Amino acid sequence: MTRDGLKTYKAAQAPLPATMWLWPLYGAGFENLGVDGKPIQAPVPSYGPDELLVRHDAVGLCFSDVKVIRAGDQHPRLQGRDMKAKPVVLGHEVALTIVGVGENLKGKFKVGERYIIQADIYVGGKTFAYGYVLQGGLSQYNVLGEEALNGDEGCYLLPIHKDLSYASVALTEPWACVEAVYHIPYRTTWQEDGVVWFIGTAQSKSAYTLGQPWAAGQKPRLIIATDVPAALLGTLKAQAAQWGIPLKEMNQLSEATYGEVKAATEGEGVNDIIILGADADITEKAMTLMAVRGTLNLVAEQPMQRAVQVDVGRVHYDWLQLMGAQGTDISKGYAPIRTEVKPGGKAWFVGAAGPMGRMLVQYTLESAGKPAVAVAHDLVTWRLDDLNEKLAPIAEANSVNLIALSQEGMAAEAFHARLNEIAPQGFDDIVVPAPTPRAVEGAMAHLAENCTVCIFAGLSRGTMATLDLTPVYRRGVRFTGSSGSSILDMQRTLERAESGHLFPEQVVAAVASLGGAKDGLDAVATGRFSGKVVIYPQIADLPVTPLDKLGERLPKVAKLLSKSGAWTKAAEEELLREMLPQD
Repeated sequence: MTRDGLKTYKAAQAPLPATMWLWPLYGAGFENLGVDGKPIQAPVPSYGPDELLVRHDAVGLCFSDVKVIRAGDQHPRLQGRDMKAKPVVLGHEVALTIVGVGENLKGKFKVGERYIIQADIYVGGKTFAYGYVLQGGLSQYNVLGEEALNGDEGCYLLPIHKDLSYASVALTEPWACVEAVYHIPYRTTWQEDGVVWFIGTAQSKSAYTLGQPWAAGQKPRLIIATDVPAALLGTLKAQAAQWGIPLKEMNQLSEATYGEVKAATEGEGVNDIIILGADADITEKAMTLMAVRGTLNLVAEQPMQRAVQVDVGRVHYDWLQLMGAQGTDISKGYAPIRTEVKPGGKAWFVGAAGPMGRMLVQYTLESAGKPAVAVAHDLVTWRLDDLNEKLAPIAEANSVNLIALSQEGMAAEAFHARLNEIAPQGFDDIVVPAPTPRAVEGAMAHLAENCTVCIFAGLSRGTMATLDLTPVYRRGVRFTGSSGSSILDMQRTLERAESGHLFPEQVVAAVASLGGAKDGLDAVATGRFSGKVVIYPQIADLPVTPLDKLGERLPKVAKLLSKSGAWTKAAEEELLREMLPQD
């Protein structure tokens, strides 16, 4: 294809085909992806007056796609769906171009405009996620209607203002998930219009004070008090009466109490749980009733009698926060925390050499408040070597000591000794993209004062880790979780890419055409690459091709990689010139 042909493609001026290719998933298992292991052909869909026809230009493959393949209709987003009759088309990391505009939308959208879609689409509180409920990017074309254009947060399309590569745009979505880690919303007060549950223990003191959260004016809709000391209970009753809200006493904590609390919240859970004193049994049971984005505030002095079973999958997926305060001032547990890494501190990325882990490391190295030391740790040496090769120049340019620490072949004692050597006082920030509870448990021995621990790994709900929570209230340690991203996170990421402060293509490890998507998803499932696989749905047949093997198949494209072998806009354009179908 000539340069003019590529220009025509970018402007979406070429005639539309009558048919297109797509990958339907008919149920759980790779054997149910496509037909006979191949994509199927279908008519290019027609669109109505309030709809857009879009072309998918690039799609990033994600481990979340693999989860859908493994779970089928048991996936939380798909339960109840008959996938045989209504198959799923995966792909939520998508760069798209408008190629058709419905009559009623012509004043708002134009053919040739480029967008990225925020995949977490909600309408009336119900999910219509792109690549899950709605047809995703592993198809050449798609129709966008009311859900994407007028959902709960308005339009879920974000315009592309600069001539970024298609890969860069597609990878905005996973990069936005990284952005979200450093902008986790947290509360310094109780949830407004929420439910607050105070639980006394055998260690409860008589001198508890409420402090700042109430003074800040956040008014819950319900206060539940269980075995609360008399002085604090009197304060709570007076405050509830002043605000005109109910206070329910549920004393003599028992198994039945937990059911009563669940019923009082109509099954939605408790927004703020305050436990007065250290009690591992109560803490474990109370945590099962935390609402999405709920907080657990442990106000205690004595150590926990034992480690606590924590559902780290819920911490991740439900954005839970575990915090606390030593003494009797309840408000100290709600003291503001950092969301960015500590400037000049020491950060540890547990399981860093996978695609999302290395993106977290790269983001940190390029951030304004970067740490002095960043430890990228993994179990597989070759993945770390690749990370170090790509990211060491960025670390050096930003004056960060990047330490690539492989645990492969290293005894546990030697590994922890090395961590103690790097950070004798512990790490200020620990981010855990490694999808095992043992990774979270292993971090507990290396917590600095006021350390923030972010559970980023996609652990399923119900995955338990055994954690000593004593540092939460005695040393100011906070546990947070992060999953997915918001439109605001995507806007921030896009702004960084368009301003030249972020190079999303740095994480690309391999490219392929739509026909290579199944093999690409297998590569994601098996950890074949340390970076991302990007699919170009419109190009001719290209199997999954690692960037370091491009020279064997597409030498002109390979010559346009960066000096470090990273994907570039120039390489992408040459790929499109060579591989797009000729007119």
